[in-house]
Amino acid sequence: MAEAAPSFAGRVAVVTGAARGLGLDAAQRLHELGASVAVNVRDSARAEAIVASLGDRALAVPGDVASDGVPAAIVRATLKRFGRLDILVNNAAVARSTRFAELTADEWRQTLEVNLTAPFLLMQAALPTMKAQGYGRVINVSSSAGRMVSTLGGAHYTASKTGLLGLTRAAAKELGAFGITVNAVCPGMIDTELTHEYASDELLNKLAAGYPIPRLGTAREVSDLICFAASEAAGYITGASFDINGGDLMM
Repeated sequence: MAEAAPSFAGRVAVVTGAARGLGLDAAQRLHELGASVAVNVRDSARAEAIVASLGDRALAVPGDVASDGVPAAIVRATLKRFGRLDILVNNAAVARSTRFAELTADEWRQTLEVNLTAPFLLMQAALPTMKAQGYGRVINVSSSAGRMVSTLGGAHYTASKTGLLGLTRAAAKELGAFGITVNAVCPGMIDTELTHEYASDELLNKLAAGYPIPRLGTAREVSDLICFAASEAAGYITGASFDINGGDLMM
């Protein structure tokens, strides 16, 4: 008998980088399961379109998470509309394949700003509310790259996703006493638009054929893992890194 999906009725979630792929699917899944969802996308029109597709209990909170003041503004807008914030999904990311010798300092800094600094600032902005509630779930979307090295991304991507795992552990250690858990999800090769932009179908099929589960993962599989980490059932799990990669990495 299949296990019942968690209910997020009465819960409020923020999902960053929700324009497409994992972020969009996570926003959709949380909403399907009853949560009110604040949808972050850089482009305002795109954010509003996604909110319209979700229907009730959705809010557009557009903006570049790497821009000054945007993380705090996202949290403020969410609290103004819904009055609380229970779940923060840090999914927004820059994923570029620039090779080491060609990697500029500006591209390095931009990647770390989006992939590592923005999650820190969003967590910090959400902390007072979660602490006052005595409840919070933070899910940082890292990558298999953070656990080893990226297959397709550059050194800046690997470094930022590794750093996000360190941030996850450090925050989990400090925030657990307030009823706040902080965990990371580490997807491997997932069948999303972004993956197909960086590799040909031939290469992806070749890579997937070598996995113990010989296929790419799906966005919904990752979303369901995010939802587990965001649920009350995961209340005694914190500082963890959940691998979802078809067995490509086992450790």
